[in-house]
Amino acid sequence: MAKSIKLQFLSKRHSDFDLRRIARAMEQGFAEPVTAYLTEAFIMSGVGGGVVFGFEGNDPAGRNADGRVVQTAKVDRVDKEGRFWVLTTVECSRYVIAAFRREGGRNSLRDFLQKAKA
Repeated sequence: MAKSIKLQFLSKRHSDFDLRRIARAMEQGFAEPVTAYLTEAFIMSGVGGGVVFGFEGNDPAGRNADGRVVQTAKVDRVDKEGRFWVLTTVECSRYVIAAFRREGGRNSLRDFLQKAKA
């Protein structure tokens, strides 16, 4: 009997589109420090996720290296700053959404905002 092996892809290469969006976000600037930029971003079960770029902070294990798929801490609030959405977590980290996940990324934001109003 053959054993099955479950593989998890924990990193991804940023597309040219993603890199342009990240560059625009960086050019815009933000009122408070940014922890990282996310592409393929979404919110599920109260936490954010996506492919990280430009993580600022202490991460000796390299878990937040560019291109890694990350999960944020629980999202406290989401604000629109200029042309971009910013996720602020309960740990006060700030993630700029440079690009949403194609399948449901924007809808996950709408769902989160709707639940936050209730």
